Parts: sequence; C-alpha cells; structure tokens
Amino acid sequence: MRVLRNSAALKAADCLSAQRYLAASARNARNARLNISPRPSAQRLTSATGIRCFASSTSRPNMESYLAKEPAAPEFKTASFPGPVSEKAIAELDAVFDTRSLNTICDYKKSYGNYLVDLDGNVLLDVYAQIASIPLGYNNPALREVAQSEEMVNYIINRPALGNFPSGDYAELLKTGILSVAPPGLNQVFTAMAGSDANETAYKAAFMYYRRRERGEGAEFTAEENESAMRNAAPGSPDLAIVSFKRGFHGRLFGSLSTTRSKPIHKLDIPSFNWPQAEFPQLKYPLEEHVEENRKEEQRCLDNFEETIKNWHCPVVAAVIEPIQSEGGDNHATPFFFQGLRDLTKKHNMLLIVDEVQTGVGATGKFWAHEHWNLSSPPDIVTFSKKAQTAGYYFGNPELRPTKAYRQFNTWMGDPSKALLFKTIVSEIKKNNLVEHTAEVGAYLYSALESLAKKYPDQIHNLRGKNQGTFIAWDSPRRDEFLKVAKTVGLNVGGSGEAAIRLRPMLIFQKKHADLLIEKVEEIFKKW
Repeated sequence: MRVLRNSAALKAADCLSAQRYLAASARNARNARLNISPRPSAQRLTSATGIRCFASSTSRPNMESYLAKEPAAPEFKTASFPGPVSEKAIAELDAVFDTRSLNTICDYKKSYGNYLVDLDGNVLLDVYAQIASIPLGYNNPALREVAQSEEMVNYIINRPALGNFPSGDYAELLKTGILSVAPPGLNQVFTAMAGSDANETAYKAAFMYYRRRERGEGAEFTAEENESAMRNAAPGSPDLAIVSFKRGFHGRLFGSLSTTRSKPIHKLDIPSFNWPQAEFPQLKYPLEEHVEENRKEEQRCLDNFEETIKNWHCPVVAAVIEPIQSEGGDNHATPFFFQGLRDLTKKHNMLLIVDEVQTGVGATGKFWAHEHWNLSSPPDIVTFSKKAQTAGYYFGNPELRPTKAYRQFNTWMGDPSKALLFKTIVSEIKKNNLVEHTAEVGAYLYSALESLAKKYPDQIHNLRGKNQGTFIAWDSPRRDEFLKVAKTVGLNVGGSGEAAIRLRPMLIFQKKHADLLIEKVEEIFKKW
C-alpha cells in the first residue's frame, strides 16, 4: 500500500474524513428516529490541509437517561400470540430454517432497554433476556458506540485466527476486559466461541493435565501412544472420565453433552462417553426453614459423589458443576455442599470445573456465583459465556496449558470483536455498580414474590433464589400454560426443568420493572 505523500492524496484523505463524518451524522439521525441516544458530540480537529475534521469524544449517555427512554409499560396489541405479521414471518423463515423451538420473532431495531418488541408491535417486558444472555439491555448506547468504533470494524473485517495470527493489542484487550474480572485466584484465559465450546475445551485441558502428571514432567509421547491415538485406542486415547451431576446442563457438543443430564431430548441418538453422574441435592425451600434436613441431603450427595468416583471403572479426572442448575430446573445447593465437593476433589486429586455460563457476570448479586461459597481454595477452572457475549475458561495453574502447541487449538479460538464487546460490558457494569444494583433489586423482587406466594399458594411452589440477585425461580403446576399466557399480558418469561418458571432479567432491571412484573404475574393468577 502506498503512503499518502502529495497534496491531492491528502485532500482525498480529508474527503474520506468528511465522508465518515457524514456517515456518523446519518447514524445519529437514524438513532434519533429509534429513540436511541446519539453518539457523542464531535470535537473539531484540523487536518494536514487545514480542512476541519471531526472525531468522537469519549462521553456517552448515562444509564439513567438510557432507561428514561424505555416504554412506560408492556403493551399487547394483537388478539393472539403470535400476531398475523409474526405468523407470516415465521412461515417464511420455516421454509429455510427450523422454527420449532421459536419463542418470539423479534424486531430488534425497536426493542429497547428491558423491553423486547415483536414484529406486530407487541412490547414485552423481557425477564428471559435471550436465555440469560443480554446484560445491558437492547440497543444500549455504550454497546452501539463501541460497535461503530474503528477498533470494532477492524476486528470484524480482519478477523484473526487467534492461535496463529493474533493482533498486537490482543494481550491488552484481554487484560483490560476478560481478565479484569477473572475469578479470584485465576489469572489466565482460553477464549472460545460459546458455552458448550468453553466446557468442551476445559475438559480437554483437564485430561491433558492428568496425563501430564501421570507421564511425568518433560516426558515425550511414546511411539505406542502416537500410533494408538490414531486408532482411538489406549494408551494414546486413554479411558478417563469427567463426573457431572444429575439434572445438570453443560452443553450439546460430544464431551459437554456427555456431562449434560437435564433432558433426554438433548441426548437421544447421540453417542456419548461412558462417564459417571453423581446425585445433586434436592433441597426443600425456603432453605432457611429446612436447614437440618437439607444438610443431611447434601451430605448424602457428597457421600454418593465420593462413592461414585472411587468405584468408577476408570480414573475420574475432574468434576463439573453449575452453581445453580439452570436448565435442569433452577436447583440450588448451599456453600456447605460446594465446600464439601471442593474438599473431595482435593482429596482425590481431581480438578473442580465450575460452569458459570449462565450464572456468571452479575446475575446472582456477585460477579461470579461461586463467590457466594467462600471456598477455602478457588476452583481450578471456571467457564463462562452468555452475558459475557464471548466465551472461554479461566484457570490459574500454568500446567493447565498443554505441553505442546496445537493440542488446544482451532481456527478462531474466540473472537476479538466479542472480547471488545465484553470489555465495554465490564466497563458499564463497574461504572453503574450493576452487580450491587442487581443484588438490591433481586432482594426487592424476592420479597414481593414471597408476598405473592402467600396470596396464591397454589400457583407459586418452592420459591427460590433468596440472596441470589435476580436469579429467582418457582415451580408452577401450570408452567407451560403460564409461559404462553404471559405473552398476552406483555411478559417474556422462561421455564426450566419439569415445572420451574425462571427469571433471568438483565442487569439494568429496576425496582419499577419488578413492580410491573409482579403486577402482570398476579394478573395471570387472577384469571385462574
């Protein structure tokens, strides 16, 4: 590429700057139509030829002004759900894409803050948030700003194969974003594409670490290992296992699916590894009213865990567990159980992998849900995705890096554009104290639901999630019907397990939204 040297070239560059400014102005006009805060005001700069150019300032609208532009309340406009426009769009999509799992077909240009808008203009208070994956609301101005930045454009159109060709600023991007919120005791990261991918690669790290210790530090692979690995046979392909827990969910790839135990439909017809499952406590709620019974149940499960790993036909190198079993029904355990599990993994020289794909990034009133446990030593690996908008696993032990290159590798190994998005999310969380905010709003919401449960005891069973931010759920005898009717009163809510209604609002969810949620839930109950 030639360097711009002559005056004509410099003028051309100035024209390009002017074009970019006009493009930015057009974006701001569009954003105004969408009721989205404009990009920051421009600052004047002088170019080499004396022509005025413009660059964005670093200021951006605050959270209060962003939320002030939300709809005042949910609004359901159609006679049924989905409405006629949505029905037509679903039929068109179904011709080329399987829509049988479709929840709502959305208009993301009109969705804003805590509100999701469908193609018929129905405005839904969204307490499901793309399966617990939207942290800062729809069309958040801070995220729109970074999405339009030169840095983001560079990452998107020049996407690197990170293992071979990382950009010079990738270390800084990781340190100021993903690693700035690393769980205590963990200071390295392997970036990935999705939650299933994060768990899958974490399992690989656990297996390679185990064999590294068995083989001895510095030992090379034998000819027999090399040859047998190509036949999927021992010793190169050893018989090892990961233990997971009944009703747990860890993804849908081959390794992660082998540890998923939530629903048969996830696993049917797919070959799996012969790996063990242990009992997860089935506690009674409210937890504070059943302390003694729950302690006995948790001890029973810890005993079952140890018996399972001791008697399995091959070495069990790691345990994987969710802080709250999310897809499996929002099942909780207490710090007593998790500390006991940590003690047993230490005793048996196993790794502890904590799957924070759904619980991580603030939803429980801590940045990482396992921080509620106050463990005597940190987990060995913590996986993440969803609200982070990127994925991967954290670790601290340098021996969890494979001994040779290309053993933990794929073309992309993550996506710097998503890492940049997470960096902005982290910045907004810190600037607006959203973790503390979520803890406060969660306590307010839980208290309101407790009152509602007393008023409608036949509709709200086993309310749970106290002191866990907005990560709240209850069981309903009419769960599937509730989820359908919720749309018609302007709510987007999710379910999990066999009977649970799970709440997964965004980190920007306010007390006023909690009041609206309670009002709409009671509206449904009154119809029954």
